[in-house]
Amino acid sequence: MTFFPDLANKKIWVTGGAGYLGTPIILALDQAGAQTLCLDLPGKAEALCARHNLKNTVPESADICAPDDLPAALEKLAETHGAPDGLIHLAFASSSGKRLEELEAEDFRRTLEGGLTANFLLCRFAAERMKAKGGGSVVLFSSMYGIVSPDLAMYQNETKPNPIDYGMSKAGVLQMARYFAVHYGPSRVRFNCVTPGAFTNPAARHATPDFIARQTKKIPLGRVGEATEVVGPALFLLSQASSYVTGHSLVTDGGWTIL
Repeated sequence: MTFFPDLANKKIWVTGGAGYLGTPIILALDQAGAQTLCLDLPGKAEALCARHNLKNTVPESADICAPDDLPAALEKLAETHGAPDGLIHLAFASSSGKRLEELEAEDFRRTLEGGLTANFLLCRFAAERMKAKGGGSVVLFSSMYGIVSPDLAMYQNETKPNPIDYGMSKAGVLQMARYFAVHYGPSRVRFNCVTPGAFTNPAARHATPDFIARQTKKIPLGRVGEATEVVGPALFLLSQASSYVTGHSLVTDGGWTIL
């Protein structure tokens, strides 16, 4: 990876790093020579590093969406691996895709605690340590459903609409990035968002081909995104290539939200 040479030897934390969108980001950072900490639920990060024989990536098990346990877990990670120079935060909480009529108050609360309360604790922790180091970059992941409502015409019997609690938590992530960008700007800590849309994973594509066909008709580029297509936006916002960019939402949705 020669596009982002300034990431070499930087300490980069990636939450949800073994997931569908996290995996290509981890691979790119490892190739770029970043000292990457891949954080995911037990066993996932370890399996990813072993499968790809990663040289510059250390796996760690952590539930980043559990706010009660998060402060102590973050302190331990920093003691073990050192404070980060950069953070990419992909881990998220959801209500398991319940319909609006089915959603319980506890489901809603759990999503907002995992998607916003835990996010806040992680961002503040990272920013304070980056501030002490003289600066850094945080890249959060929002969603097109933090900008627009799901198009209910897309959803028929084979799949449920994207849930309201997920969209509200992702809208909150956008505002959180803006607020943190203002607060930590004088300390040279930047906050930005990648805001992806229609990155349906291969299993879901295979299981719901009619749904995918309806999606592609709505997308100006005429297709859903591939996981590798979030790598450029994420590493751009992480690196010094975006040194004068903060509080920004880089929408990566094939044009969905411009219609």
